[in-house]
Amino acid sequence: MDRAPGLSVRFKLTLSYAGFLMLAGVLLLAAVWLFLLRYVPERALIVTTGTPTHGVFPVRSNLLRVFAPRAAAVLVFLLVFGLLGGWILAGRMLAPLTRITGATHMAANGTLSHRIRLEGRKDEFRDLADAFDAMLVRLEAHVAEQRRFAANASHELRTPLATTQALLDVARNDPNRDTGELVERLRAVNARAINLTEALLVLSRADQRAFTREPVDLSLLAEETTETLLPLAEKRGVTLDTSGDIAPAFGSQALLLQMTTNLVHNAIVHNLPEQGAVWVKTSVRPETVVLTVENSGEKLPPQLVSTLTEPFQRGTERIHSDHAGVGLGLAIVKRIVQVHDGSLTITPRPAGGLRISVQLPAPPPHTAA
Repeated sequence: MDRAPGLSVRFKLTLSYAGFLMLAGVLLLAAVWLFLLRYVPERALIVTTGTPTHGVFPVRSNLLRVFAPRAAAVLVFLLVFGLLGGWILAGRMLAPLTRITGATHMAANGTLSHRIRLEGRKDEFRDLADAFDAMLVRLEAHVAEQRRFAANASHELRTPLATTQALLDVARNDPNRDTGELVERLRAVNARAINLTEALLVLSRADQRAFTREPVDLSLLAEETTETLLPLAEKRGVTLDTSGDIAPAFGSQALLLQMTTNLVHNAIVHNLPEQGAVWVKTSVRPETVVLTVENSGEKLPPQLVSTLTEPFQRGTERIHSDHAGVGLGLAIVKRIVQVHDGSLTITPRPAGGLRISVQLPAPPPHTAA
């Protein structure tokens, strides 16, 4: 934003310091006049012989003639001293703000690795510097995450497009080839690209917080999800078990349904080859509601579990199937939980598989009612 040039804060503080000092001097002189000079007689006193009075009795006019120039000199000194001292003091006081401003300009130019690290005891400027450093840490991590996401998304989107291009080249070079298999493969590749695009749109909508909050029961979403994914579970030989209490939350029903669907879908797909199981449970705790999804499966190391919420991570290996997903399932879950001010916990089960818990704040009493 372009602004008209104005006085600097340092100059304004200098004028303020000098002005207060001059005001104090004027008040002091006024007090001298009020409590001292007005009691000085205007005319010379006549003292009779024998009166026990000694010393000189000044006349008010003579005293003012002597006092006024010296008072004016004192006021001029106070003005110069106030301007000079105020300029130095204002510079020392505003030095931390200058460092913060410099760091702000560096961040605006794209340098997010710089930190202010303002030394000294806690005060308003140091609180501001610490808050700005914390903001830079989060912003740098967010930008790095967005860059990784953009690179991964570009790679993932390039794969189906390159596959489509290769299949079309094969069809063009061999006109007599049976097109049935080619069409089926193109359909599968196109479906994968559509799923990836839809997942990216869901993630973008969650990032923008462009949704309306309303009361939502997580237990009903869990039941709806298990009914929807039951055919997939039966096809893969996985048993679904849903239990728990009514779990009222407050947020977007569409996004929370997407979150629940992603969790249960991942639990079904990444499971044992046969006789697997998925347990979906809802519970209520003080001030929070919890959705827990557990599944059987291979034993996973904690180092791998900590990376599963990164975009395009698919467990121990990339699985290419009709239901493998695009690697954004848990990334979308993590973002939906974040925009609902909740927390996501992923821990490996000792017997194999994962336990994923989502904690969301309980709705306010009036919204719950």
